[in-house]
Amino acid sequence: MSHIILARHGQASFLGSDYDKLCANGETQARLLGEYWSRRRVNFSGVYSGPRVRQKETVRIVAEAYRSAGVDFPEAVVMSEFDEYQAEAVLRECLPQLLRENAEVRELRRAYENSSESTSGESSRSDQSGGRRKTFQRLFEAVISKWVAGEVTAAGIESWDDFFLRVRRGLAQVVCDTPPAASAVVFTSAGPIGAAMRRALHLSAEDALQLTWMSNNASFSEFLASGERFTLSAFNAHPHLDGDGLLTYR
Repeated sequence: MSHIILARHGQASFLGSDYDKLCANGETQARLLGEYWSRRRVNFSGVYSGPRVRQKETVRIVAEAYRSAGVDFPEAVVMSEFDEYQAEAVLRECLPQLLRENAEVRELRRAYENSSESTSGESSRSDQSGGRRKTFQRLFEAVISKWVAGEVTAAGIESWDDFFLRVRRGLAQVVCDTPPAASAVVFTSAGPIGAAMRRALHLSAEDALQLTWMSNNASFSEFLASGERFTLSAFNAHPHLDGDGLLTYR
């Protein structure tokens, strides 16, 4: 059987001008992942990445850690199949409708807007940032959950089921290209990791979505594959992230 690892990108720049790049903490997480694997001489016959900047930056930093340790690391193949689902577009299209119709979402939006306001020095910048992350995540999860459940639609945007089919095609290609007993790694995002978990464990769409919220930045999940067989070996492993502030979700 081949060994397929899906690694989530390091922490992105949630409060920055460009979300789709690693923040300083995300760069540290990626470096620690590369150092952890290279110390253990974890060798890959193939390396793959989704097309997002945060995914490709994670590959670059991991590769640098390998090469600094004198360990070979193949050039990454960028595959659109491992792109994240269109979360920003879903939020943009679905939130206005939910704000009109759903009291829970209106309250979550109000909480997020309040957390974005200055607290006149009573809280540190870090506290404010943490509050914004938490309130945004609650709002984000509510909107995406209702979209996945079919309670709201986003016209012209790839559906949740089509997203899963796309990731499944990508996984099938990686499995096909990975020799028996060899290992391959895919640098991607929480959504495709959830899609892989859905395939391995035969989960519902809603259950797979719940797993995406649990995926830590720069964590990795491992699968064993042979032909149509695709089984879970480990989920959301992060033994390299043992310092303060290194365990993040967004």
